[in-house]
Amino acid sequence: MTNAPTFRLPQRTQAERADETRARILAAAIRQFSREGLSGARTEQIAKDAGVNKALLYYYFQGKEALYAAALEEVADRVRASSMAVLEGSATAGERFLRSALNHFDRVYSNPGFQSLMQQEMIRLHRGEENALTTLAEKVFKPLVARMRGVLAEGIVSGELIAVDPSQIQLAALGANVFYFLSAPLMRLIEKDDPLEHSALKSRRSTAIEYLGQTIFVDREHGAQLAAKVLAATPMPVGDVEMFYGARMPKDARL
Repeated sequence: MTNAPTFRLPQRTQAERADETRARILAAAIRQFSREGLSGARTEQIAKDAGVNKALLYYYFQGKEALYAAALEEVADRVRASSMAVLEGSATAGERFLRSALNHFDRVYSNPGFQSLMQQEMIRLHRGEENALTTLAEKVFKPLVARMRGVLAEGIVSGELIAVDPSQIQLAALGANVFYFLSAPLMRLIEKDDPLEHSALKSRRSTAIEYLGQTIFVDREHGAQLAAKVLAATPMPVGDVEMFYGARMPKDARL
């Protein structure tokens, strides 16, 4: 009788373990800073959530401010990569814009931590306090805005999209997404249905793209078909908007 061969998983290198530890710390930091704000978050809790001791946290990040900056940059880089991938696709300009608008809705819905961090930074900017928006604007948002408007201009020149200022289409599409979530607590007081309930979010998600299909395309039938195609190809992600758009608001975001 022969013994069955023993298979061993390759051991992780020190660099791989370090990358994994750093990633756990960043994930815990994003959750804490999103919920509690920069001033309210505690490095002790971040270390505990990441499964490391506080000394190791400070080994990777030299202080709370540095950790906050790294957390913000981490989520911003994800946003940029995801958004650019959609805008650089091989579809027509109109379809790429619909996919980008849907990607934006899904990002707000499924990644409220980023929205919370951005809200905090905008308030710090408004107050004249030190903030990270100047750096993020150059690194993340300026390239995204330019590429999105370039896609819209491409669609206008080709005759697929209506001939209006591309920035107006962009503001109308993305602004509607943002307003829906920001106004949700007020709309709860006005309407009988909860705008953050899953079925309401699912309906709003579809309606937003269907509306664009009917309004920004020269050929409405073509726009409607593309909207249906984009929605069918993109399942609704898992999200947790209640934590950030419901009862709680980060301490740094309270005026």
